[in-house]
Amino acid sequence: MGSDGGVAMRKPRFLCLHGFRTSADILQKQVGKWPESVLGQIDLVFADAPFPSHGKSDVEGIFDPPYYEWFQFNKEFTEYTNFDECLAYIEDYMIKHGPFDGLLGFSQGAILSAALPGLQAKGLALTKVPKINFLIIIGGAKLKSPSLAEKAYSSTIQCQSIHFLGETDFLRQYGIELLESFVDPLVIHHPKGHTVPRLDEKSLQIMLGFLERIQKMLPEKEEEVC
Repeated sequence: MGSDGGVAMRKPRFLCLHGFRTSADILQKQVGKWPESVLGQIDLVFADAPFPSHGKSDVEGIFDPPYYEWFQFNKEFTEYTNFDECLAYIEDYMIKHGPFDGLLGFSQGAILSAALPGLQAKGLALTKVPKINFLIIIGGAKLKSPSLAEKAYSSTIQCQSIHFLGETDFLRQYGIELLESFVDPLVIHHPKGHTVPRLDEKSLQIMLGFLERIQKMLPEKEEEVC
């Protein structure tokens, strides 16, 4: 029931997955640059990845430790270590702290967030939690592991999604390729690199339009897993 009936609308709830060798606290600070007109419409929950950083973080000297990573990978980013453990950790976190309507991810967290709905649809991940319906992808890309990519992107991903593409982001081309896997993705272009950008007037309007769209699709009660 809307506010006219005396009951405030439920906000869409997002689990937020941070970048490689950063943390929940760091992503919260990065997203915290967005205006209240956006942040006031969504419920964000920030999770630390399961594994302490196995090496130097690119944000040392900018953000304080500790730093975490979701999984490990080879130089070509085609072979992953602890990926199944990562999926189990996320599912367990969602069971304990959910339910969630969507995922927000940056960098490694965005790569994970964009892959999870496809894996969930095939019964290969997040089988014990409600369907992921909404995605906010910042500096994302596809998984490059051939076996995982085949499972995650073989069918068009039906989630409502918004994707941030930075003009000088080293993942920009991969983020453009990721768009092909989604139905009607919204895109925010920004002049920065691999970062969570501030929202200028144009990007703010796109983001507010996305939030208005997903609010209309939101069930009044949290979905339960049968």
